[in-house]
Amino acid sequence: MAKTFKMPHTLVLLVALMGVAMVLTWILPSGAFEMETTETGARVVVPGTFQVADDAPFITPWDLITAIPRAMGAASDVIFFVFLIGGVLGVLRATGAIDAGIGSMLESYRHRLGLLIFMAMFIFGVCSASFGMSAEYIAFVGILIALCAALRLDSMTAIGILVLGYGVGYGISPMNPFTVLIAQDIAEVPPLSGWWYRLVVAVPFFAIAFHHVYSYARRVQKDPAASYVAGVESAKAPPPEDYPPLTKRRIAVLVALGLTVIGLFLGVRFLGWYLTELAGLFLVLCGVAIVISGMKLNEAAEKFIAGAAALTTTALLVGFARGIALILEDGLVLHTIVNALATPLSQVPAELSAVGMFLIQTLLNLFVPSGSGQAFVTMPLMAPIGDLVGVSRQVAVLAYQFGDGFSNMIVPTNAVLMGILGIAGIPYDRWLRFIVPLMIKLTLAASLALVIAVWIGYT
Repeated sequence: MAKTFKMPHTLVLLVALMGVAMVLTWILPSGAFEMETTETGARVVVPGTFQVADDAPFITPWDLITAIPRAMGAASDVIFFVFLIGGVLGVLRATGAIDAGIGSMLESYRHRLGLLIFMAMFIFGVCSASFGMSAEYIAFVGILIALCAALRLDSMTAIGILVLGYGVGYGISPMNPFTVLIAQDIAEVPPLSGWWYRLVVAVPFFAIAFHHVYSYARRVQKDPAASYVAGVESAKAPPPEDYPPLTKRRIAVLVALGLTVIGLFLGVRFLGWYLTELAGLFLVLCGVAIVISGMKLNEAAEKFIAGAAALTTTALLVGFARGIALILEDGLVLHTIVNALATPLSQVPAELSAVGMFLIQTLLNLFVPSGSGQAFVTMPLMAPIGDLVGVSRQVAVLAYQFGDGFSNMIVPTNAVLMGILGIAGIPYDRWLRFIVPLMIKLTLAASLALVIAVWIGYT
């Protein structure tokens, strides 16, 4: 009997991709563009300056192995954020406040599934579109899974709500400071210009994503066997039979959690906070929760360590994911890939060129999962190409934004995505079953939006 194919473990998949990256450094000619520093201090490539390098380093298997600890160091901010958030959530769960809050919420939303999914996706989408939030959502994975489990939904629904909310938010944002504003600055178009078209297309894109999650959730609620994670032990999250009572102490802990979330938004938006400051904010929440709940310090320490230990797999996946781009950078083939993909765009009509830009940006996100990093590498090339083929620079920015934002929901090099899937215990192959149909829909919708943008002279 022929054996059925089994998708490798996510860690195995990431190591394999690192190996592919190493082989590419052997096959592809090494090269680089000249770099220049903008007025804002950003390092960007200079179009038309690509040259093959004669003295590129040879990447050996030993270099691949040593790239792993280097990648861990490069992704240390996200890794330690994951550990600290895991510890804080361990303490919060031990207070019983989260379970009590979920039980109370169920009484309000038990028969309004559509409204629950819509509001949750809308909040995640707005926060990503406005503040560029993504890694911060790791803190909410456990809460969403518990809530969905209590509604007879699976962990795939919970992660769909989270990932599709922030992915679409990135893809249609009119003001994301880490993608839109950086790309517009590099393309030399006014900051926040073209916001109206992004808001217009946001409606159908969000509707497509919401329908995808809602229709899946309805199927699972009617027939649990239809779940894409049926039989996956790591993804099981059975709801407790009885929720703890919502006491005054637990209400106070939930209020502290709410104030922390508000502080998170304000800190990111107005104070330039990122993972270090946000981790510190959650540690303050942890201390406040311990005091409010009256938990003994030794018990709190044990719960914190247990919560952090539970996310060890997630932390490792984050580090390994960073290693892929690191190897390509070391072998000086990253710019080679960008140059080879970008040049043919100058040979096709404007509409196809715009769609081609989007598809190339989508592919490049596999190698450069950082939104701002991808903008620095590709926009200095895409903007001048657009000038030659009749694609406005605003359309070039939109193509970049679609490619970066939507593909964040599927590329295995996205450390945030792999971290979220790791926490939820969802194998990557099961996630592909859920997300691929949506990616096809979004790709078609994005291509149409870009063609229309060219037709109307979007600038």
